[in-house]
Amino acid sequence: MKSSPIKLKQKLSPKAAAAKKKRDIEYAKSPARKRKKAENQRIDRAQGTVGDGMDRHHTKSGAVKKVTVKNNRGNFGRGTKNE
Repeated sequence: MKSSPIKLKQKLSPKAAAAKKKRDIEYAKSPARKRKKAENQRIDRAQGTVGDGMDRHHTKSGAVKKVTVKNNRGNFGRGTKNE
């Protein structure tokens, strides 16, 4: 496994790391994730907001709102362990 500039908190065996990589890729390529990614890209291109430090957050109601990258990827201060 190649080393990453991002230091992971998990210390996984090569077998476990490979299994995790496979699961992560399957999730990233799921139809729901592909739709959300495409929608975000359309919104960013239309608004010219690429690279402004903001992300799109998909709410449970299906609406999309603009939030900071820190909040969106950090689960609004609750962390990502229990997602």
